[in-house]
Parts: sequence; C-alpha cells; structure tokens
Amino acid sequence: MVGSDENCQGVIMASNVQGAGGGKVTMGHNRRALSTINGNIVEAPAYPCKVHKRNGITDKSANGVKNPPIPIHRPVTSMGDSCCFRKFAAQMATKLQQPTVEVTKQPVQTATDRNESEDRIIIDVEDYKATSDYDPVPMFVQHTEAMMEEIDRMDAETEMEDVEETLIVDIDSADKKNPLAVVEYIDDMHAYYKKTESSSCAPPNYMEQQFDINERMRAILIDWLIEVHYKFDLMEETLYLTVNLIDRFLAVQQVIRKKLQLVGVTAMLLACKYEEVSVPVVEDLILISDKAYTRKEVLEMEKLMINTLQFNLSVPTTYVFMMRFLKAAQSDKKVELLSFFMTELCLVEYEMLRFPPSMLAAAAIFTAQCALSAPNELSKTCEKYSHYTQDQLLECSRLMVSFHQKAAIGKLTGVYRKYSISKYGFVAKCPPASFLLEACF
Repeated sequence: MVGSDENCQGVIMASNVQGAGGGKVTMGHNRRALSTINGNIVEAPAYPCKVHKRNGITDKSANGVKNPPIPIHRPVTSMGDSCCFRKFAAQMATKLQQPTVEVTKQPVQTATDRNESEDRIIIDVEDYKATSDYDPVPMFVQHTEAMMEEIDRMDAETEMEDVEETLIVDIDSADKKNPLAVVEYIDDMHAYYKKTESSSCAPPNYMEQQFDINERMRAILIDWLIEVHYKFDLMEETLYLTVNLIDRFLAVQQVIRKKLQLVGVTAMLLACKYEEVSVPVVEDLILISDKAYTRKEVLEMEKLMINTLQFNLSVPTTYVFMMRFLKAAQSDKKVELLSFFMTELCLVEYEMLRFPPSMLAAAAIFTAQCALSAPNELSKTCEKYSHYTQDQLLECSRLMVSFHQKAAIGKLTGVYRKYSISKYGFVAKCPPASFLLEACF
C-alpha cells in the first residue's frame, strides 16, 4: 500500500479502510480536494486519547507512532437535526451565562411561634404607647389594636354560641322514624301557627260593643261549658276551639243574654264536628241545657255562626302550642296536668284575651314548673321553641298565679273541681308559685 502524494500525515487513506465484510473499499477517481478535507477537520485535543478502532483495525502513522483520533465534521443531513442542534447550543450558552443562585427553604412556622409573634406585637404596641406620650399614635398601631380586639370579640361570641348550642336539645330527634310526628314539617307548621295566631283571635276589648252581655256572663258560660265538656268526655282540643268560636262570634255579632247559652252550646257542637270522631247529638246538648232551646233554634244558630265565621274553623289554639312546648320542656305528667289547669283558668278570664295563645301556653308551663320546683328558670330549649324569654312571660305568669290562689274560693270553681280529682292528679291542690308575684324576682 503506497500513500498518495495528496495525503498528509494523520489522514487515513480511503483505500486502507476495509468494509464490514473484509473487502477493500476502492476510492476510484472521486477523491476530494485537500482544501476541502482540511476545512472539515476539527482541531485535535491537546491531550492524548485512546485510539479509535473500527472493525479491528488500529489507525497508526507510517512510522508506527499512535496518533490521536481526528474527529471528522459530520454534515447536517436534515432541517430537524439543524434546529435541534441550534436549540441545544442555545440552552448550553444560557446555562453558562446564568449566575448560580442558592435557594434556601424557609423554616415552617409553628402555632407556638405564631403566638409568640403576636405577643411580641402586643408588647411592642404597649411599649410604643408608653414611650410615645407626646407623639400621635401611628396608624399601624391603631390597626393592630383594632385587629386584636376584633379577634377577642369574635372568640368570645363563638364560645357563647357553642355553650348555647350545647344547652339546646333537639326535641324531634327521637321521632324521626315516626311518620305521625311529621318531623320534616313540624317546624314549618308551628312557624305558620305563630304567624297566624294574632289574626285567629278575638279582639281583647270586643265586649265594649255588646249592649246586653258583659265579661261576667261570659265567664259563667265558659265555666259551665268546661263542666259539660268533662261530662261528655270530649277531647281537649274541642274545649279550646269552643271558646275561640264563642269569642270570635261575639266580636262581630251582638247577642242578647237569653241567647248567650245557645251560642255556647252551638259553638261546642261545631267544635265537636271539627275535632271529635263521635259527635254528641243535638238532643243531648238540648238536654244538658235544661231544654232551654229547641232543635230548630240550635240549627238556626249553627247556620248563623258558621256563616259569620266564614267557615274558618282551622285556627291555632292554646292547645296546639301547649303540646309543642311541653315537649320542649321535657316535662312529666304532673307538670303537664298543672299546665292545662293554668290555661283553663285563663279561658274563664276575659282579661287574658290580650295575650296570644302561644304566650299563654309558654307561661302556663313556666308557672307550673315554678310551682312544682321553685325557683325555676326557663330553659334554653323552651326559649328556642316558644320564641319567648322569661322576662316576656312574667306578666302573664303572675296573673296565672293570682288565678290559682283564688281558684278554690271564688264563685266559679268548675276548673278547680275538675282538677281536684285523681284523674287529673289533684294538681289543683298544689301550692301556687307565689314567689313570682314578688317584684324583685
């Protein structure tokens, strides 16, 4: 193998390179110019490197000394390779130009550190105020004080709300599986009762327009109807609705005293038709009134009353609120009986018409609790479900106590005699809560 004159030391002849199959590759006459080859040669590194071997052949010079490999520039074969190469070169240049930045991780601040920092802020504010007697307080000091006061106030309110919630009992939780308790609708129903009770009651001064009857006659009539109600063994709802129908009718219709008992009997007949399953016949009502009226008179009065009241018999009475508030008070049987005793005493008294039925029910339960376990306070649960505070009920409760004190010695003792038997637990004989009458309570 003789080297060509065009080749210099360090350049491998193409005729010396064997192919992968061991055959020689012939250059022919298509040899590149020396200037082209020199232009494509990249400067060799300054330190010796390993000899590159290809197909088991080691590149050596003519004098047997090993030469370092000469990297040959590889032409760009496509547009994609060119773009990738430029992108890589730009990234490397950017990394070399950017200064090294040391990133330090901030330590996590714990709750104790935060409390200590807040304490330092408060101390700094106080120190500033102590040392700045003549200078105006900066805005940041005022803002810090306002912020800390607001935080303390909100914390105090939250604590009070939590305490109140723990004192309030969910009275419907035990009846969620009872379909008759209608737990899903009970709050909405009583909210509606509370809203409409004022329009479902008679005005407290309607007797002023009556020319032949007065409050005393009304009291005698209702005391007698309470005895009739007991003899017929009617439901409690019937009694409260009867009194409501009488007052509403007398508020818009003038009645002579001879027809007043007829109004009461007819009102009880209408209430029985609305509330009772088994309604007393007209003849029984005529008999109980000592045959003072005929059947025709009862039926004519029935038509007059039902048309005057515009067939509106669905009204929230004291009984409706009583059952709900007794459940909220978590009362026993004796408290329940004494509460009904208080409300029936109020049915007889004309002056109690100025109190709405819901207040009468709440005050009766509160008065009964005070009579049985004095002194007593209205629970948070009762306040929530009755929407009354103890101070709002005191006036009504004191009147009930006064009625209780004279129930056995007055002329109208029908309610007292009814609740003095074993069926009603002798609750009428319980001592009244006289301490409620004291002004300092």
